Amino acid sequence: MNHIALPGDAEPGLVRFPADPRDRLRAWDASDEYLLRHLDEAEVPLDRSVVVLGDRWGALTASLAAHTAQAPTQITDSHLAQRATELNLSRLGHPAGAARLLSSRDEPPQRVDVLLVRVPKSLALLEDQLLRLAPAVHAGTVVVGTGMVTEIHTSTLQLFERILGPTRTSLARRKARLIFCTPDPEVLAAAPANPWPRRYPLPADAPLLAGRTVTNHAGIFSAERLDIGTRFLLEHLPETKGPARVLDLGCGNGVLGLATALANPQAELTFVDESFGAVASAEATFAQNTDGRKAEFRVGDGAGGLEPGSFDLVLNNPPFHSYQASTDATAHRMFGGALRALRPGGELWVVGNRHLGYHVQLRRIFGNCRTVVGNPKFVVLRAVRRG
Repeated sequence: MNHIALPGDAEPGLVRFPADPRDRLRAWDASDEYLLRHLDEAEVPLDRSVVVLGDRWGALTASLAAHTAQAPTQITDSHLAQRATELNLSRLGHPAGAARLLSSRDEPPQRVDVLLVRVPKSLALLEDQLLRLAPAVHAGTVVVGTGMVTEIHTSTLQLFERILGPTRTSLARRKARLIFCTPDPEVLAAAPANPWPRRYPLPADAPLLAGRTVTNHAGIFSAERLDIGTRFLLEHLPETKGPARVLDLGCGNGVLGLATALANPQAELTFVDESFGAVASAEATFAQNTDGRKAEFRVGDGAGGLEPGSFDLVLNNPPFHSYQASTDATAHRMFGGALRALRPGGELWVVGNRHLGYHVQLRRIFGNCRTVVGNPKFVVLRAVRRG
């Protein structure tokens, strides 16, 4: 047996990134533990090429690193997941290079002997990644997926069957379930073309962007249509003049930054998101609509790593889910990062669901906040960095 230690038994404990002692959310769940127990009990050989797909906070990769003959390969769309993996590998005493960390946009390995899949929230992202990995999967590949019962649907199983081969599920254990897939060479050979990225034109009534084409890689928020919150901010987008530096923070497909760039040809745009696919989407969207105009595109944790005090305007439509958990921690980090990134007198404009109460956080962080406009569902808020 492999005798893989479960994440909850690890010393020191595994953490999310950025590590915050006040954060009560764990870096693993019952589905991660279920998968690791199965690898032990079934004596799955780990002496070959092991790929971990969608590991949320590095719990699977860090737990397996001591038991694989070669460094396991992790593939994720999340910069934060990569950073968490690096941190947790270090916390468990593994040296640099104990795992190979790839993004969802990197070339996948050429051969996969063991494929472990943490089912993502986005079925589109799962489809894209399985299609990208299918050429490396063979008849002898061990494929095991895992997720909470609420995350695994008939459509999830159908996706495995359509791309890789016959699929079944385990009994539920602690509200978690495993997926067992047996790769079929005929299914692999007939794998459909990857439909991602997808492109669609914005509607004729989209403020500033009517008819413009948007590119979306798999798993990106608002992949099929313009998000109503983004639309609301577009309707009330602040005016910029001259060579203003503008940051589209948590840019997604880059619609907000693009609209600002089109409204002000002299504006200097920076797009940041923690999703590799989102930044790739924003870059493609910007390139399609600006005839070679330059902008900066960065994958990172909010405004971290950007030059402090260098932006005139930050635009933000923050997410309020961290996987299945509702949390305001991401928005709080974004607001704090925006404050550091803005010059004195610079402004943060935020759109959010009215019930989230972002104005309370903004007043604490900036010392001020004004409601620009609101409707029954959304508010647009403005906070200014004081000198």
